[in-house]
Amino acid sequence: MPVDPLHQLYNNLGEQGITDIVAAFYRKVPTDDILGPMYPSDDLEKAEERLRDFLIYRLGGSQKYIQERGHPRLRMRHNPFAIDVNARHRWIELMTGAINEVGIDAKDSALMLAFFEHLATFMINQDS
Repeated sequence: MPVDPLHQLYNNLGEQGITDIVAAFYRKVPTDDILGPMYPSDDLEKAEERLRDFLIYRLGGSQKYIQERGHPRLRMRHNPFAIDVNARHRWIELMTGAINEVGIDAKDSALMLAFFEHLATFMINQDS
């Protein structure tokens, strides 16, 4: 069976590396004019935990996300939020900044950003 190339990210970054990237991303969210309003301030910590657990799971780590939340059903879970191309671009911008802040290897960064580009485009549910 072929190995998912994203699982190499987990092997290289580990849970701490993924946790650091997600934390760096969420430090920028509350003050962001596009993404900030999508995140209720009383749920920001839980949102960070959900993204962290999802990425750890998707990149080949712990199954905690699946055990606690079941199948990701990402489009369904994000449907209540108006995600247009501008929100998609901003998400990528902040995530790129987070990856750069943590300072991961260029090859890992490129693979992670390619995954995020696909994921963020998949989440678009509104016209601009």
